[in-house]
Amino acid sequence: MSRKPTPDLKFALPVFIGFLWLFQVLAVCAQDSLRSTTVARPTASVNSTDSLWTSQLDLIDLYRKIIKKDSTRRLDDKAQHLSALPFVGYSLQTGFAGVFSANLGFYTSKHLHNVEKISSLLTSITYSQYHQIIFPVQADIWTRNDNFNIIVDWRYMKYPSTTFGLGGRSNVNDGYTIDFNYAKIHESLMRKIVPNVYVGLGFFYDYFWNVREVNPPSGVVTDFEKYGLTSTVTASGPAFRLIVDTRKNQINPDAGWYVNIVDRPNLTALGSDNNWQSLLLEFRRYFNLPGESKNVLAFWSYNWLTVDGKPPYLLLPSTGWDDFYNTARGYIQGRYRGQDMIYLEGEYRFQLTRNGILGGVVFANAQSFSKELSKQFQIIAPGYGAGIRIKLNKFSGANLCVDYGWGLNGSQGIAVNLGEVF
Repeated sequence: MSRKPTPDLKFALPVFIGFLWLFQVLAVCAQDSLRSTTVARPTASVNSTDSLWTSQLDLIDLYRKIIKKDSTRRLDDKAQHLSALPFVGYSLQTGFAGVFSANLGFYTSKHLHNVEKISSLLTSITYSQYHQIIFPVQADIWTRNDNFNIIVDWRYMKYPSTTFGLGGRSNVNDGYTIDFNYAKIHESLMRKIVPNVYVGLGFFYDYFWNVREVNPPSGVVTDFEKYGLTSTVTASGPAFRLIVDTRKNQINPDAGWYVNIVDRPNLTALGSDNNWQSLLLEFRRYFNLPGESKNVLAFWSYNWLTVDGKPPYLLLPSTGWDDFYNTARGYIQGRYRGQDMIYLEGEYRFQLTRNGILGGVVFANAQSFSKELSKQFQIIAPGYGAGIRIKLNKFSGANLCVDYGWGLNGSQGIAVNLGEVF
């Protein structure tokens, strides 16, 4: 059922292409920064007036007041804001885990501070009860005057996890462990064509190795084996993207639209195991509700479709396998898997304290999957839940998010994030 690992060159060549792409992106950023001579506009705090921010609190303020006995008022006079937090977390897919997570919000030009979109860099290191290692580096960078948007998603994972088979009718009792190592290199360079609308080209590379079933049910041919179980998996190719983003703060949006369309053809000519194509259609909308408040009603539609060919089992649309592992709170990652995924979520975010340090959310979601190579969607699996928000940095808007969700057949669990779920 398995094949020998491919030569190291197959992995090295796409990595070299990725770093060459990144070098070219940095050159574009430098040139764009040097060309710009825009006069600085008056600054204003993100999503608020100065008078409001002076009354707001975050964990940094509490630390300064309680530990350092320093009541000096912090001002939003920096072009960058760092939030870092070590903590012990728990989720269905990891069990208990030790995590160190950091989020940097920054502006590429301090003279246009809070007028340009805020850029972000997110990284963490996780070691879990199930001996999983997760190390992502994710960046969303806006250059001067928002002329370019650079999107980077690099990660390494050693990831024993659970699979339940294919389709929306897979049985929760049929879950068993699969183990693999995973390297992901996804990079995109987007160019503004009109305000808030960007088109661009990316390079997507995914490589799995040491793929194996750990404790499959005895006497049964699993869906993974039927579909095609191999010890290594390589997917590589360009990505054609369209983004519409009217949000000012991507770390904690309170108004605006976000549209993300990604067409991904994987090509054997670029190192992919076989030719196949996927399409992502993602839409988000944010409203202040009531209109003059800081409360936010948010909607998220995430539709992950197979256009052509046969994607590898581990790259099929699946619960909780979006870029930030956030779809379908209330279900374990990988609970459903199929050729196509349709997903919708709504969330209401509200302040619990006037100073903004504590907030709450309630949410509901629904997911549906087609089975294997069939286009027929089988069931709709709903989820719902609630959570709290703790303000880590009032200027960037970064929150510690702790949610509890419920789903079908007794599914339930905690989800922890640094930054909003969407």
